Amino acid sequence: MDVRTLGRTGRKVSVVGLGTWQLGADWGDVTHDEAIAVLDSATAAGVTFFDTADVYGDGRSEQLIGEYLKARPELDVFVATKMGRRAEQDPANFTLDNFRAWTDRSRTNLGVETLDLVQLHCPPTPVFSSDEVYDGLDLLVQEGVLAAYGVSVETVDEALTAIARPNVASVQVIFNAFRLKPLDEVLPAAKEAGVGIIARVPLASGLLSGRYTTSTTFAPDDHRTYNRGGEAFDVGETFSGVDFETGVRAAQEFAAAVPEGVHPAQAAIAWILAQDGVTAAIPGARNVNQSRSNAAAADVVLPDDFDRTVHDIYDRYLREAIHPRW
Repeated sequence: MDVRTLGRTGRKVSVVGLGTWQLGADWGDVTHDEAIAVLDSATAAGVTFFDTADVYGDGRSEQLIGEYLKARPELDVFVATKMGRRAEQDPANFTLDNFRAWTDRSRTNLGVETLDLVQLHCPPTPVFSSDEVYDGLDLLVQEGVLAAYGVSVETVDEALTAIARPNVASVQVIFNAFRLKPLDEVLPAAKEAGVGIIARVPLASGLLSGRYTTSTTFAPDDHRTYNRGGEAFDVGETFSGVDFETGVRAAQEFAAAVPEGVHPAQAAIAWILAQDGVTAAIPGARNVNQSRSNAAAADVVLPDDFDRTVHDIYDRYLREAIHPRW
């Protein structure tokens, strides 16, 4: 699998990573053995980049990754985690003392002395402008607690604020065929600054797989059931903020444009990877088949007119409702 340098970390990572929210919680039940099998199938397919967070299953995702990598010391996997969502979302909570406690917990969960990358996990907007926050993160790098730090954001403005900071290594942003706004400013600014771009929610919570109909239902503990209106967290995290019925219609048109022999989810990932400035996409997987299929997207070459199709679908179905919001 192709690799790219993840911004200011200086580390090479596979262009298709593995998002591991699914292995922690909020996507229906995934057993321990199923989770380990997903991790194993990903690395077997060339994935060298895992993305997790301390809040995924309240640490379960980190612990599974730590267990998996401890048993396989020969693997060279870059692990990005996140911090900040286990606390009340008050800017006053983003302090050095809390950073120490949060990163110590993640280091224990992952079984490492130094975390490869820690990302602020979609904190309140004022946090992105706080000198104290970046001073604290810089100190943890100096002390060897973490090798680098980045941010995960909800909005384009938050991304641009973070990119302007000299030691932010990467920005994780929702970017997919149903969320095109990062193309306007974020990707060019990150490329110019040497900041890595991690595309999260690359399949719009599964919409871009083309598998859903307007009658599709999800488990009660799946965020695609309980967060459709933003009841639990930012609605942009669920179906990229797209109204489900509208998203299904757009996804059906997207799937119809995909070349023969390519799965719609693979085309969605391949389209992201073809955008200038993207380092990696991090689709999640609940089972081995999804993991293998997602990794295979790295080898997909799309026809020249596919990008026009993506923009046309977005303009007709989604731009008016999505583009102004994030």
